[in-house]
Amino acid sequence: MIEELLPESVVAVEAHADDHAEGTAAPTPYPELYPGEEALIARAVAKRRREFTVVRGCARRAMEKLGVPPQAVLTGDRGAPQWPAGLIGSMTHCEGYAAAALAPATDLASLGIDAEPHRRLPDDVLPSVALPGEVRRLDELAGQHPHIHWDRLLFSAKESVYKAWFPLTGKWLDFAEADIEVFMDPGHTTSGGLSAGLLVPGPVVDGRRVGRFEGRWTVGRGLVATSVTVPHAQG
Repeated sequence: MIEELLPESVVAVEAHADDHAEGTAAPTPYPELYPGEEALIARAVAKRRREFTVVRGCARRAMEKLGVPPQAVLTGDRGAPQWPAGLIGSMTHCEGYAAAALAPATDLASLGIDAEPHRRLPDDVLPSVALPGEVRRLDELAGQHPHIHWDRLLFSAKESVYKAWFPLTGKWLDFAEADIEVFMDPGHTTSGGLSAGLLVPGPVVDGRRVGRFEGRWTVGRGLVATSVTVPHAQG
């Protein structure tokens, strides 16, 4: 699901809770925590421990696919994952799903992924997440395509934007500091693109300031998933 949202240079590995029930191999070949990871969830409840472990299993499988020895994924500032030298990446997990996406740092400057249950946001969340212009656009989309929970999609997109932003800046990005437009692919009803205008000075990538992030979204299997990729400057 995540892989279809990303460039070919990105390796994505995901785990669905219902994979085994469908007769497919459970994608968790690394069910144990690696040194240093245990301390990060020493006081976590069972659900949090399971999600933490499964998503790191996904990350280690992605490392292997990129020819990198599997290793611990520790956290740095604001809980951001620390990747092996030469790699950039992102992780996400929600109820019944986990995914990790990694790429060589020479191929992309940064990336962010997020997955959420495809259901309406609680009523009190959208006002704290969306700008007035975003709300108007969401209302228009909902009128045209009511099968999509556009409020949840926007929330996921903001999460992906932040995950791509933070490794480049080391700074917090508020929900109100990115104005996101969402559009559908021609002829499709469950996938499309997104464009995030940064309302604060963007990161400097290869000597050029980036003012807009681009990404993708899809809906399926009870989930909404989004991605953002930040390419290196060209020319």
